[in-house]
Amino acid sequence: MNSTSLHDLKLLVLSFHPIVVIETVEEDRVSALLDAVAGELSMAHFNWSINRGLERVPGDEPIATQWTTDPLQLLSHIQAMTIESLYHLRDFGRHLDTPQVVRQLRDLAKAFSATRSTLILTGRRIELPDEVAHHAVPYELQLPGRDELRPVLRSVLRSLGERRPVPVQMDDAGMDRFLDALSGLTVNQARQAMARAVLEDGRLDTEDIAAALARKAETLRQDGLLEYRPAEDNSFQLGGFGRLKGWLERARVGFSAQAQELNLAPPKGILLVGVQGCGKSLAAKYVAREWELPLVKLDAGRLYDKYIGESEKNLRRATRLAESMAPVVLWIDEIEKAFAQGGGGSEDGGTSRRIFGAFLTWLQEKRADVFVVATANDLSSLPPELIRKGRFDEIFFVDLPTAEERRAIFEIHLAHRRQRVADFDLDPLLDASQGFSGAEIEQAVVASLYGALHRGEPLTSGHLVAELNATVPLSVSRVEEVGRRSIRAGCVALPAP
Repeated sequence: MNSTSLHDLKLLVLSFHPIVVIETVEEDRVSALLDAVAGELSMAHFNWSINRGLERVPGDEPIATQWTTDPLQLLSHIQAMTIESLYHLRDFGRHLDTPQVVRQLRDLAKAFSATRSTLILTGRRIELPDEVAHHAVPYELQLPGRDELRPVLRSVLRSLGERRPVPVQMDDAGMDRFLDALSGLTVNQARQAMARAVLEDGRLDTEDIAAALARKAETLRQDGLLEYRPAEDNSFQLGGFGRLKGWLERARVGFSAQAQELNLAPPKGILLVGVQGCGKSLAAKYVAREWELPLVKLDAGRLYDKYIGESEKNLRRATRLAESMAPVVLWIDEIEKAFAQGGGGSEDGGTSRRIFGAFLTWLQEKRADVFVVATANDLSSLPPELIRKGRFDEIFFVDLPTAEERRAIFEIHLAHRRQRVADFDLDPLLDASQGFSGAEIEQAVVASLYGALHRGEPLTSGHLVAELNATVPLSVSRVEEVGRRSIRAGCVALPAP
């Protein structure tokens, strides 16, 4: 059990908080945590559910009171009890829709305010009536880390080994890497990933680390808020971006022990803003690859929920997930779509302002090694609070590639499609691709290759020039918009306002 979680919850109990709300699906972890708190404080511990009623956690005097399946009778029974206890009420938030239950809960909370007895409410989503909410305090159950997952792994190996022995071909360092690969998952999700890794080949070895990462990526993708990409998946090349690459090389020392000795905080993050299709997304992936860190992508638009308060909870859950996987690169794509209205307007009932404020607070105060890479297409649409000095370490403007950068981009995409770069005259291509973004150059190479395959002939520079001449780049079709954004050439660091 996490010692920090144990200390924090014990502190809430000792502070006479009558109701503690834990929004989680990990009921067993909460029960184990409460059992530890009750043991240290010499208190009784009870569990309640609608189908079993109130039951004392097994001890010297086991008690079962199945007749308390009725929520109102349950609260009356608890108020009549004289021993100081922790009461774990599972999914009780669903029963707060009648005035009698709400009134009884308020009376019980008032009584508990003078004792150590505490109600712990758990569930996936808990909405308390206003009359009760001011009696309650939220508690965030941190996702399990390496120390908590280690006994879970031992339990899985012991259970699977009852039928036949499970060879463990990992040293201590490999075991730590395997457990770290499961960070960001619940205990049950991690347990399933462990069992799957063993059952696939009948043993546990270093190859299972990649399998655990794949399982985590799949699980997070199903959750919908984050998309996980292991560091080894970022196998690509990035043309240009010389200033960004130089900055990353220098900033990397911020994670070193020498920097910590000088009380230097690790870098917080960078903002990449500029013309569409010029490599901002690739640059975000490049950061993770260069620093050999996993990449977690947050689609800011997925944070918003139609229910009041859920959007803010989604942001907290996303940042908590990212922190549980630290060190990690958190990529927030098209950040202006989420926070463009953060500074004003009440069209959405103030949701965007609240999310914006919560994000700024987290960005400023986060302690975990989560390096944020935010991308935006239009700097002018971002609130000034987001781009002021200190929010991000640097702001980089990404413009249309220069001639030398276009040369590098052509070489990368031709080589990637198994073309011999030396067979191509690149100078005409550089002239024909002036004003093209990196994405548009890539599509020209792809389209030319399709045409060459259709004709049954090898790709030539002439085919590429013809394709480029037939393409109208964004800088021409939307010249006013691109021109407004293209204030400088290349990838440069802009001073934050």
